[in-house]
Amino acid sequence: MIPTARTVGFVPGERNVFFHILTACNLSCRHCYINPEQHGRETLPRTTMERWIELFARPHQKSNMIFLGGEPTLHPDLAHGIAKAKACGFAVTVDSNGYLFHDLLDRTTPELLDYLSFSLDGPDAAVNDPIRGQGVFAVCTDNLRKAVARGYAVSVIYTVSSLNIDHLPRMVALLGELGVKRFFIQVIGLRGKPAQDGGICKQGSEATEWQVSPEQWLRVVPEVARMAAEQGIHVTYPKVFLGEDETFECAGIVADNFFIFPNGRVYRCPLCEDYPIHAWRIENDTLLHNEGLTEDQFFTLNIAEGCVMNKLLQPDTIHYDADGRPEHRISCCLLKQEVQPADLQDKM
Repeated sequence: MIPTARTVGFVPGERNVFFHILTACNLSCRHCYINPEQHGRETLPRTTMERWIELFARPHQKSNMIFLGGEPTLHPDLAHGIAKAKACGFAVTVDSNGYLFHDLLDRTTPELLDYLSFSLDGPDAAVNDPIRGQGVFAVCTDNLRKAVARGYAVSVIYTVSSLNIDHLPRMVALLGELGVKRFFIQVIGLRGKPAQDGGICKQGSEATEWQVSPEQWLRVVPEVARMAAEQGIHVTYPKVFLGEDETFECAGIVADNFFIFPNGRVYRCPLCEDYPIHAWRIENDTLLHNEGLTEDQFFTLNIAEGCVMNKLLQPDTIHYDADGRPEHRISCCLLKQEVQPADLQDKM
């Protein structure tokens, strides 16, 4: 059976809590979405981290807790946060740049940490390091091998941009060599540094757009996902473009996703994170809804382009035909497609 992609629809009531416990990082990735002016510069104290985990806990409801930064392993109490989240009923993931500070592999266990995700943006140092920093590829892959040897379930996150899309097919062999069974391909968002640079990145003496064209994405990404699935790797990637017969759905309406930052801002849509239009805030360890013009007031708008937040915040990503109609409707940025290995598809 040839692996095929399927759209993963939103599950009403399923909860994903993306918890940025700090914004500090040891790297200076060129495409980092963190915006300290909007997200804060705090490192949450251990007690605050505990209380905020409890605030979002729903033990009788399927919930995922994803610890993020900055670089979350810089937090000296991350291992405690993992244990706390697990005790509160969450499935727990840590998204790391691979440096694994504070002896994380020794201070938690595969039983507590459901997934440890490593960020790699190239199949070798020549592609990865100009984006993420000198020497990063070697450190990340070395620590990934250590995690696999220790029995941790690992995944790799690859953020597609014009700097690395041509090298995405070579990731399949690397993932097989590393023993990785989950692969997340992401589309680069015009947030943080890319937004501040006007969506333009420099490569040598030339400048190009960070984001790839729809034609590049549709030609490369689904095919690489199929290739990886044939090698036994479960692949997830953003839907991005809707077919003519597909209905637009906004995760802000049909799912529970919370993006928490250390200054107390809580967003429902990640596209909004460069702007003070967050729907919720944490104040005195209480979750409060904000008044005035906030992101959630836009979620119900129905437009020809699909995602209204993409239209408002990233209008240059939409192209129109001669009649003024959008060439592609943009899906909710949280809508995913997945390609499972053939043996798993046979069981479905």
